Amino acid sequence: MSTFTPETVVVASRDQVASDLAGETVLLSMTTARYYGLADVGARIWELLGEPVRVSAICDTIAREYNVAPDRCQADVVRFLADLEASGLIEVGGGGGGGGGGGSGGR
Repeated sequence: MSTFTPETVVVASRDQVASDLAGETVLLSMTTARYYGLADVGARIWELLGEPVRVSAICDTIAREYNVAPDRCQADVVRFLADLEASGLIEVGGGGGGGGGGGSGGR
């Protein structure tokens, strides 16, 4: 399992399919054939994972959009990303690379 730092770059795995269903994001892992549902903040983070993005950029966006204290936001985002990584839903790189966000999520 990775140790996430603010400079860690993450992106949605290519081995999944995502769809928006009435405001909830539903993911299907193609490797495990398991479904996952994301709502609210989780769905927004998933949207940001559509392109390679630094953990710090995700935290900045979530803290700003949901009015969350930066320290609390980082702890929660890192925990969420660790869960996504453990489920094989994201790919984790080192520092450098993408700093933006956005994208549609599915591949």
